Amino acid sequence: MSTDATDTALEVETRAATSAAENIKSFLAGGFGGVAAVLVGHPFDLTKTRLQTAPPGAYKGAVDVVKKTIAQDGITGLYRGMVPPLLGVTPIFALSFWAYDASKALVYKLTPNRTQASLSTAELAAAGFLSAVPTTALTAPVERAKVLLQVQGQGGAEQKYKGVFDVMKHLYREGGIRSIFRGTGATLARDGPGSAAYFAAYEVTKKAVTPAGASPADLNIGAVVFAGGMAGVAMWTIAIPPDVLKSRLQSAPTGTYSGILDCARKTIAVDGVGALWKGLGPAMARAFPANAATFLGVEVSRKLLDGLF
Repeated sequence: MSTDATDTALEVETRAATSAAENIKSFLAGGFGGVAAVLVGHPFDLTKTRLQTAPPGAYKGAVDVVKKTIAQDGITGLYRGMVPPLLGVTPIFALSFWAYDASKALVYKLTPNRTQASLSTAELAAAGFLSAVPTTALTAPVERAKVLLQVQGQGGAEQKYKGVFDVMKHLYREGGIRSIFRGTGATLARDGPGSAAYFAAYEVTKKAVTPAGASPADLNIGAVVFAGGMAGVAMWTIAIPPDVLKSRLQSAPTGTYSGILDCARKTIAVDGVGALWKGLGPAMARAFPANAATFLGVEVSRKLLDGLF
């Protein structure tokens, strides 16, 4: 590619990522993707969380969690705690996809003397990591409420909370804002590297399945679904250990752990290193369909928005 052509492509890429209209479309498309992710993936997520937080011996595995949950609460029990992510994940995904596009624009601005218009895999991963930073402020309290709603009632235990707002009210009464945001560090430890793998894997997979001479923007729905699913698998391949610690920090009584390192130390001491991979099965089972739905929602809604605006 000639220098002039490269400069023109860079200008187009940067302008597209920084214009107000494009920012709004990124935000709205991410929100649509978030709704799709929750609707498809919540039963898997509930199963994962219960495996991660239940005492040893409570469940034989993921299938046992599903069987006992349905026996106790019916099929709707698999959607326990869905309101917090549905209310929270929509803006979280909206913010995440907006932040990803903004982070890509930042990478372009920080590398003015480029030889190619497209970002490298490392640069895409860096943009993905940066996208997790602003979203953590929303993700942490939403995940805190979701986890507490998901784990209550296990083994016939008391169901303390009536819903997401009741959770927030109790948490604020017990420990103020600090209690609501418990697990923020663990959330960033999960979502920073996880988002780096997530967005980089999506972009790389899209390029890999794009026919020679074609553009990734013109891929059919099947290719988008495949790339989105692979993005989810890439993320959860590395995100499970910090996710286990986050779930335990956010579900444990106040004072159980002093922080993420203390949680890791005590978890390994009591349950062994293998405990850091609890919930891997349902997380990976959820990863492909939920994230395929996410990117399908994002891409379809983005094309609709591009057509309208």
